[in-house]
Amino acid sequence: MASTVIEVVMIRSALKQTSCCCSSFYRALFTIQTPLEPQINRRFYISRGAGSASSSSSPSLSIWRRKKELGKEGLIIAKELKRHQAHPVRLDRFIKTHVSRLLKSDLVAVLAEFQRQDLVFLSLKLYEVVRKEIWYRPDMFFYRDMLMMLARNKKVDEVNIVWEDLKREEVHFDQHTFGDIIRAFLDNGLPSKAMDIYDEMRQSPDPPLSLPFRVILKGLLPYPESREKVKDDFLELFPGMIIYDPPEDLFEDQESSGESEDY
Repeated sequence: MASTVIEVVMIRSALKQTSCCCSSFYRALFTIQTPLEPQINRRFYISRGAGSASSSSSPSLSIWRRKKELGKEGLIIAKELKRHQAHPVRLDRFIKTHVSRLLKSDLVAVLAEFQRQDLVFLSLKLYEVVRKEIWYRPDMFFYRDMLMMLARNKKVDEVNIVWEDLKREEVHFDQHTFGDIIRAFLDNGLPSKAMDIYDEMRQSPDPPLSLPFRVILKGLLPYPESREKVKDDFLELFPGMIIYDPPEDLFEDQESSGESEDY
């Protein structure tokens, strides 16, 4: 009887040792690192890689092209900024104590909302705040939105300031964005400034495209002299293409207003 008990104990001990050995073996098997796969935090490096590959003017990655929705905190901040805008000291204090602590998404959304409402003064205030943020990177869509908002409100002096900022930061517009900005200035009665930007477009290193020229030519219908200049450039760049010229009497009612600008 005693010998039987001893044998059972020995068998159990042997099985336990075998189980431990197998567990250790399998643990060692699945934790072996090959030279090609070092033991690293892969999620961290993927995130770093995605960030470093971003471009300041990339349409797919720019935060200024994403859908901007005001959250609860953004709505509160926007309301308070409007309330304080008539009091410069209070406004500056509120920006330092509250706006500077906003999340990036909320700050971007508040700025976009002010631009949509054509609140020039507050938009320019947040424009300066954004450019001081640690996450800020020069972006052509950021500047495009500012310039188009200023064009809608005929703020030429402010346009000049923003333009100097983007030149200093070496922001480059692509041909389609140039066309959209120039058209915005034309549609809002600022042909002189529109032609200044057109000259910048002609100096761009990007190859010219026909569609932006057509967008500009359509916006230049009330301004025949400027339109002839752009038309000549278009035919020189794209000799095989045709431009539709509207009847001359279309401009008779627009001559007086077309040559002047309301600043």
